[in-house]
Amino acid sequence: MNLYIRYFNNETFVSSVEEAIGFLRSIPEINVTPELEADLREYAGSDVMFPKRYKVRSHVYFIVIKTIAANMADFKAKKGVRQGGKKEDGRYEGDSVVARLNENHPGWYEGEVNFKRVVLVPSTGKHEYRDTTFVADCKANSGIDCYNRIVDYLRERVDYRSQFPSAKGKNFQFHYLGMWK
Repeated sequence: MNLYIRYFNNETFVSSVEEAIGFLRSIPEINVTPELEADLREYAGSDVMFPKRYKVRSHVYFIVIKTIAANMADFKAKKGVRQGGKKEDGRYEGDSVVARLNENHPGWYEGEVNFKRVVLVPSTGKHEYRDTTFVADCKANSGIDCYNRIVDYLRERVDYRSQFPSAKGKNFQFHYLGMWK
């Protein structure tokens, strides 16, 4: 696993934490403390692939990105982008969810939507938003078709002010159950 580090126009691509710390020490504005070193080592050794930013001073940060790219040119060409994979429960994680939404695969899908439902509070007579989870099995041609069917169904049955999430976000999950008969 390699690290890409950027602080304004200063950037580097390194293959070890020691090289990263050496780069950071070469920048006068960055104070490399033992806590920063330990946190950088922990980040590099973890499975977390999200970029991490470290505060230098108020509103000024440097960023560290873990990548599987072999060199800076590959990293800049986005050849080291890690693709999400399939989990044990059949759902997809990471960037592949967006790609799989439009994949045409007719059959039964299980879709789960977490949305903000408007409900009346009897004691006050006012309305409030409540997080609600709705799970349904439906016949669909793709993940986005499953999402549209579920949201269309809910729009007819809940208050019109309820808020539904994007199909691309973390509040909608789906997985393919099998072909219909």
